[in-house]
Amino acid sequence: MIDIHGIMKHLPHRYPFLLVDRILELDENRVVGLKNVTINEPFFQGHFPVEPVMPGVLVLESMGQVAGMMIASRPGIEEDQLLILTTLEDVKFRRPVRPGDQLVTEAEMLRLRGRMGKVKAVARVDGELVAEGVFGFLVIRTLRTEEEK
Repeated sequence: MIDIHGIMKHLPHRYPFLLVDRILELDENRVVGLKNVTINEPFFQGHFPVEPVMPGVLVLESMGQVAGMMIASRPGIEEDQLLILTTLEDVKFRRPVRPGDQLVTEAEMLRLRGRMGKVKAVARVDGELVAEGVFGFLVIRTLRTEEEK
């Protein structure tokens, strides 16, 4: 299990855009991560005040960050490298994500060749499918300062 401090060592995202709270399982080709969705999320102020729903694009972002943890922790991936989303395929949303939900994402490596790859990810709440899709990515080198590391 990896807590938020370990996640922040691998992902460059920070508040309000860090959308994974814990990694429950991790190996070279599979990861399971958790996002606790609370009413305190800044996006609920406008999406939607009377009927709060997590924006679908942020559900996908959370899924991508969980998948990113699997990739970032692989041998050969350096701390100063960054994952860039290149494609989304076969994305489907099945039900809304609301305050109080625990969004659990499972991602599996489909392909990794050189600096490019594809990951299949599914997100669930209480075991019920929320969203799914195939994420294409590119690993690039970034220029992080010592403070950001």
